[in-house]
Amino acid sequence: MIKLTRLNGKPFIINAIYIETIESFPDTTITLTNNRKYVVREKEEEVIQLVEKFYQSVNLLGRQQLEDNEDEE
Repeated sequence: MIKLTRLNGKPFIINAIYIETIESFPDTTITLTNNRKYVVREKEEEVIQLVEKFYQSVNLLGRQQLEDNEDEE
C-alpha cells in the first residue's frame, strides 16, 4: 500500500499491486487494473519510487534490482 494525495489535498492509500499505468497529463494520473483512475498531487517519479519501495517491502522487487535502477538515474 502507498499513501498518496488527491488534488484537493485529501490523503488516501492505494494498493500498488493494482497499478497498471502512471502518466502525467500534466497532473499525475494513476490507472488501476480495473480501469479506475486517480489524479494525485505527487509527481510521476515520486509515485514510481513509492511503488518500488512497496514492491521491495513485500519482496516482489529484489534489493539488487532496485539499486541498479537508482544507478541508471
